[in-house]
Amino acid sequence: MRTIVIGGGSSGLIASIHAKTSTNEVIILERNYTCGKKILMTGNGHCNYFHTNITKDNYFSSYTMLENLINKENISKTLKFLDGIGIIPKIKDGYYYPYSNQAISVLNALTEEAKKKGVKIVTNTFVSNIKKENNLFIIETNNGEYQADKLIVSVGGLSYPKSGSDGSLYQILERLGHNIIRPLPALVGLKTKENVKVLKGVRSDALVTHFENGMMVRKEVGEIQHNEDSISGICIMQLSSKIVRGLDKNLEEEIHINYVHDIAKTKEKFLNFLYTQNKLLDGPLIASILDQVLNYKLTNYFLKTLKIPNLPIDKISYEKLLSLSENITNFKLTIIGDNGFSSSQVTSGGVSLSDININTLESKKVNNLYFCGEVLDVSGDCGGYNLAFAFLSGIIAGKSVGDNKK
Repeated sequence: MRTIVIGGGSSGLIASIHAKTSTNEVIILERNYTCGKKILMTGNGHCNYFHTNITKDNYFSSYTMLENLINKENISKTLKFLDGIGIIPKIKDGYYYPYSNQAISVLNALTEEAKKKGVKIVTNTFVSNIKKENNLFIIETNNGEYQADKLIVSVGGLSYPKSGSDGSLYQILERLGHNIIRPLPALVGLKTKENVKVLKGVRSDALVTHFENGMMVRKEVGEIQHNEDSISGICIMQLSSKIVRGLDKNLEEEIHINYVHDIAKTKEKFLNFLYTQNKLLDGPLIASILDQVLNYKLTNYFLKTLKIPNLPIDKISYEKLLSLSENITNFKLTIIGDNGFSSSQVTSGGVSLSDININTLESKKVNNLYFCGEVLDVSGDCGGYNLAFAFLSGIIAGKSVGDNKK
């Protein structure tokens, strides 16, 4: 028996390791000159590859029963495998990094295990078409045709295009009968309607709340960064999958930012804070108080936009101070777009899980065709969740092939 794995990234490497048996030849077809290019780019080369707390709630998909795939049993198997191939974790605040703090450590462990198992890796090979004839898969490439009894597709999505991801197999998979949920950028910066260019470069620890069509969806706390015409940062990334999907459906998407959430949750409490500081410091200028809790660019922006003079609080109207407090604790930005796949860390959308046997990741449309990783309609939060899913799904797909003798 021969199994072809299309794509030698994290999920493809793990799938090949588990698919390889004494009776099953396994070949990886990788379009790049080497496997795992995207792994080396993860976490700026440090590779946050797992997280202590992983549940289905950390993932976004059109499929509603992710607990059948992302559960304690599968997570435990994944960690056991990673430990077993010598990846030594350094865990900080729940985030898993290789102890060396280098992504190459993870890639080396995977590729060495694949070679030890006897997996053949063929690089610089681009797949242009897939056909099935007489129960055999015919894979057409720039290096000729390959035949296989079973096929695992682990080509990734559209994120990190410089790694070679271009979504070229989506149309081929559609022709094979699969429903492709429209691929969109995820874990990506968001473009804003409001002109806040003067805030470019401002970083703040903030509470960010996402509203869709006026309804609160989710809250995140973390660093945000104002850019030329967009906003980014970890908490923005966490919200982006849902927001980008909503924009694609022409829904109204807003984020509300509280820049002083540790001090005040509401405008009334921040107003009290201003009065308290004014009394404590014996009537300083309003900018002097604000500069102690805000980036100076934010102070200047709010005072200028709201037309508040830089005077002691006692000389500023209650209405102006309340408006200032409202903006600082609940600054509203309308989201009108995203920064595109070139800036996204992962793809939202892909092969619909409704077309997949969730227990084996085998296609319901084409026998002996399996999927794993980012090509599936599953995207995770920032913080190791996407690599964790790539590993987890690769194990399931590969083991299903390796254990299945049909």
